[in-house]
Amino acid sequence: MEELNLQKIQNKLRNKFLTSGVNMSGPETIFFSKDTKIGKNVTIEPYVVFGSKVKIKNNVKILAFSHLEGVSVDNNVSIGPYARLRPGTVLEEGSKVGNFVEIKKSRLKKNSKANHLTYIGDATIGKKSNIGAGTITCNYDGVKKSKTIIEDGAFIGSNTSLVAPVKIGKKAIVGASSVITQNVKS
Repeated sequence: MEELNLQKIQNKLRNKFLTSGVNMSGPETIFFSKDTKIGKNVTIEPYVVFGSKVKIKNNVKILAFSHLEGVSVDNNVSIGPYARLRPGTVLEEGSKVGNFVEIKKSRLKKNSKANHLTYIGDATIGKKSNIGAGTITCNYDGVKKSKTIIEDGAFIGSNTSLVAPVKIGKKAIVGASSVITQNVKS
């Protein structure tokens, strides 16, 4: 009986979003929370799950197999496929989160991108920054969590570990496979 009620609630939410103009392929595979908010001209591919407290603005694409919870997404953002966005994530206008990227309690500022295979936790990523494949913000030392700050226009090479607390300066370039334990100047 409870399963039937859950199905009814999901169908009601799906119909609400379809009626409001959300583009969904495979709507029966998409799951919403009761408090999900979605703007105009949003496309959601199959097998996307919305946990609680998700706010999506306009002109957003959410690709297949992504999971969002406690996330705020601005206009013109692309997410996924296979993205995991955890509570406290803010994606500003024009940002891009690609496949196999996990973000927690972090902000990607305007036009920044993390295209693939990346973990970003407890971080602020400046405007027009590029986070290379395989980058990890090492935010937990076994006792406490620390922040990573990446300023505007920075380029982080693939397979880089950023050991927090650490700050990467404006327009800095970090070479591939680096382990960064000290601040990098602009």
